[in-house]
Amino acid sequence: MQHILKKFDMHGQTAIVTGGAGLLGKQFTLALAQAGANVMVADLAGDLAKQQAQALKAQNLSANSVAVDVTDQSSVKNMVESAVKHFGRLDVLFNNAGIIRRADVLGTTEEEWDRVMAVNVKSILLMSKEAVPVMAAQGGGSIVNTASGWGLVGGRNAVSYCASKGAVVNMTRAMALDHGPQGIRVTCICPGDTDTGMLRHEARQLGAAAGAFLAEAAGRPLGRVGRPEEIAQAVLYLASDASSFVTGAALVVDGGGLAG
Repeated sequence: MQHILKKFDMHGQTAIVTGGAGLLGKQFTLALAQAGANVMVADLAGDLAKQQAQALKAQNLSANSVAVDVTDQSSVKNMVESAVKHFGRLDVLFNNAGIIRRADVLGTTEEEWDRVMAVNVKSILLMSKEAVPVMAAQGGGSIVNTASGWGLVGGRNAVSYCASKGAVVNMTRAMALDHGPQGIRVTCICPGDTDTGMLRHEARQLGAAAGAFLAEAAGRPLGRVGRPEEIAQAVLYLASDASSFVTGAALVVDGGGLAG
């Protein structure tokens, strides 16, 4: 039997990570690159994506970058074509780009709703439309979507975000059914509160003190919020052959927050 750790080896594979220049995105690109993958760092902030790719290259890891608007089909098409042209193939698509708006229905504008749904949900449609044919022609691949614990249960003052992440979870299941026969696995990760700039940005949106907000977020069985590298480790599992019989699944990584 092949050594189990070999299943995490991604040498020769190519992965695209959207939102790859953010704090979490950087951890995702690093984890995949350290596992041996060629990583395309994709982000709306093309200059920051380039900086992250250069940081990976400085560690003798394989990376390139591209600026992308994940809500625009032509931009997405260019990104996938760039990855295939540069690395020769596409094995992993990590739909990580996302935003949050903390408000209830009364406080959410139509424009805010549309933007959250475009970045968090429509982007997965557009990205997958370009990636699936490439993966199918190769005989398979792995698509990992970023959902949330709030894609499985509701949360207060986050109606657009909860709606979008619930859509991601069920979209993942539907895609797994559609594309399993092509050898394409589709999964999603459901992180709990993680120590990133976004968590502090949520506090500001709600007008809450950051310290109190983080303390409340830590109220879970493990008694703390997550670390970016812990989420990245779970993504590596879903992206790699270590999860070769896993598809249509939503992996919760939240320190026990949804356990009871």
